[in-house]
Amino acid sequence: MDQRFQGLAFGPADILLPKDCEYGKWAVVACDQYVSQPEYWAEVEGIVGGAPSALRLILPESCLDGPNVETDIMEINNTMTRYLREGRFRELPGALIYVERTLRDGKIRRGLVGALDLEQYDYEPEAQMPIRATEGVVMSRIPPRVAVRKNASVELPHAMLLCDDPQRTVIEPLAARKGELELLYDFELMTGGGHLAGWLLDGEAMDQVSAALGRLNTPQAMVKRYGAGMGNVPFQFAVGDGNHSLTTAKECYERQKKLTPPERWGELPSRYALCEVINLYDDSLEFKAIHRVLFNVKEKDLLGALLTTFPGAYRGEGAGHVLRYIYSDGEGAITVPDPRQALPVGTLQTFLDDYIKAYGGSIDYIHGIGVTCDLARRPGNVGFVLPALGKAELFPAILRQGVLPRKTFSMGEPHDKRFYLEARKIR
Repeated sequence: MDQRFQGLAFGPADILLPKDCEYGKWAVVACDQYVSQPEYWAEVEGIVGGAPSALRLILPESCLDGPNVETDIMEINNTMTRYLREGRFRELPGALIYVERTLRDGKIRRGLVGALDLEQYDYEPEAQMPIRATEGVVMSRIPPRVAVRKNASVELPHAMLLCDDPQRTVIEPLAARKGELELLYDFELMTGGGHLAGWLLDGEAMDQVSAALGRLNTPQAMVKRYGAGMGNVPFQFAVGDGNHSLTTAKECYERQKKLTPPERWGELPSRYALCEVINLYDDSLEFKAIHRVLFNVKEKDLLGALLTTFPGAYRGEGAGHVLRYIYSDGEGAITVPDPRQALPVGTLQTFLDDYIKAYGGSIDYIHGIGVTCDLARRPGNVGFVLPALGKAELFPAILRQGVLPRKTFSMGEPHDKRFYLEARKIR
């Protein structure tokens, strides 16, 4: 890795960009979107047609359990090899790319594309590593993803890392210099995905980024942001999107390590994973709450159990975690004083998991407040309306309790998720 980024968990990569093709047909949204909407992927198929596209290099998550998944994976791997053989890519050695994504609402999300070091990432809940997961990984979802990646010759990233940079020292200064940088791409994304532009960083910009990241992650800076005792292991990045994608990359790297002498681990292409870093405080980034609805439960019994589970819990709003509920007979709130969890969603999710296991019922995770209310008012259902996670709460919460409960927050709508464009050789 570039010596300027020594000691950092993120840095330049040998980035591949498609050439001699139409970028608007090449770039497609992250594979884990629109899982229950096959018509979306059918529309993408129609747009792409026979053109070269990242669509031919990824497997939409909706196809992971399909009857032809093994054949699909083989075809993907063959297409990767063919694209490389045909010279379909332009390689940018040791590169970082500054990107601006204009979202559907007109806001601009600024980011930096490069590689993270998987030796410095761990998805385990109590991991004390520079790169940490934000939510628990469902390990049953990893084997089919490993099957896609293990024989792949290139990777295309949809993972986004968050850096805690309230003073906007790392990425935002690049916007003022983009007129001096080489413009790599500038085009409209398909299906209303907005606009994407990217610039290649020069040496001066590389110096600025590495220095700013270094300043963010000194022990003194960590203590200043998070308090005493927090400077031992620098918490450089939180995985905002793509926890399962990076866990898959980590698993494949660990397999390669078993076949490679330790002194050569640094040479393994699989040690690194391409990703985009964005600032937690980017103006375009909104954390949206994910609410809970319980189905096929006895409403009053469930609320009564919630009261008795937590010592001192009471109806009404007060000091502690306020859990607001809606059901067919009305709505209200239960306050849990002196909670053990860092966030209300943690207090609630722990209870809900135990309750469903003991008494039955099911749970769904709902993004919109209107839909949550409509579902919750139906007999046999109970809805819990949760507050949106504040940006300043994210890193301290992970430091205090490890990964957050699943479905704690959402980083925007499906059409705002990352589109595949850049790639990197991993074999």
